[in-house]
Amino acid sequence: MTTTKSFEVSKSTVWEAWKSVKENHGAHGIDKQSIEDFEANLKDNLYKLWNRMSSGSYFPPSVRKVEIPKKDGGKRTLGIPTVADRIAQTTLKRMLEPQIEAIFHPDSYGYRPNKSALDAVGKTRERCWKFDWVIDLDIKGFFDNMNHELLMKALKKHTDCKWILLYIERWLKSPLEDIDGLRIERTKGTPQGGVISPLISNLFMHYAFDKWMEIHFPGVLFARYADDLVIHCISENQANIILSAVRKRLSECFLDLHPTKTKIIYCKDNQRNGTYKVTAFDFLGYTFRPRMVKTKYGNIMTSFTPAIGDKVRKIIQGRIRNWKIHLLSHAKIEEIACSINPVLRGWLNYYCKFYGSLAIHTISRAVNFALVRWARRKFKKLNRSYSRARDLIRRMQKQNSILFEHWKNAKGI
Repeated sequence: MTTTKSFEVSKSTVWEAWKSVKENHGAHGIDKQSIEDFEANLKDNLYKLWNRMSSGSYFPPSVRKVEIPKKDGGKRTLGIPTVADRIAQTTLKRMLEPQIEAIFHPDSYGYRPNKSALDAVGKTRERCWKFDWVIDLDIKGFFDNMNHELLMKALKKHTDCKWILLYIERWLKSPLEDIDGLRIERTKGTPQGGVISPLISNLFMHYAFDKWMEIHFPGVLFARYADDLVIHCISENQANIILSAVRKRLSECFLDLHPTKTKIIYCKDNQRNGTYKVTAFDFLGYTFRPRMVKTKYGNIMTSFTPAIGDKVRKIIQGRIRNWKIHLLSHAKIEEIACSINPVLRGWLNYYCKFYGSLAIHTISRAVNFALVRWARRKFKKLNRSYSRARDLIRRMQKQNSILFEHWKNAKGI
């Protein structure tokens, strides 16, 4: 009896994929199996997965549908695969990524090794100083509308591995399943939340946009993070020409630009004094617009530069209010700091990279106000005096300025 498998899937690659999935944690899929549940019978579970992938008999289960709120008030649909399916996708990604990563454009920053959203923001900042105009492109429902046929055509340019092509096609067609068990069949798109989705979406956009720009508009600079795109132009006329061409190109790839969110922006600063309607745009959580800055010589000037986004500031303030710190009167201030510092650290590390004073001010004001309210409830003698409660928090900050993440850089309350 032969034991030869149809496909060569390495057991060691499956094992490394499991370690990666475990490290990233993540929620359960439709089977409600957690990472801990999977690990309880790890050897058998990994063997079954490897055996099915190697024989060609692995069929991905439905993806759990989860809706999360978007910044504009709408909802974004995520697809959460099962733990086993995340391991299978990670296994394939480890095999495929080295084959296609090298072809990607240097100004493609999303979900790539050694590249980040902050890299994209920084590069865009530099180019806004050099170029007068920016096109802010917004693709309507990119992950929901990505064409399967075009994607598979792109994949076949870079791999002839049958099991990679087979399983990606199965993943693309794997249905979404909501909380009531209703299945939604898919003929296009790839669920956000899948391990393989960022890689194949980058490949799709490489041919739909990046490579096309290189051929038709050589020398025109852009930055792309997944489906977030900005293009730099030397004139308003050039911006209009490129926008029209890009709209037509994406339409050929079955994608549409959002009619109101896509716009042309004038990068107004000290040297650019024209009057135009749109002089700001959002990119990766930052708002780019004219701001007053101090030069290294101490002079004040207007610079077109990014800072924490206006929408993001409101979201952060709302989240801090929802923590209801003032109701934790039973807790010590050290316990409060321990519970919220990881989130504060993440915000500050990201949003303090450029024009960080605004991020620090936003976070400090919201958290410190919550702490003053906490002090008034915790200490009865402070209940009727806002100023005395505020002074107490000030003294705490002076005594232990590293207790809260935002206290480390803040000048005071």
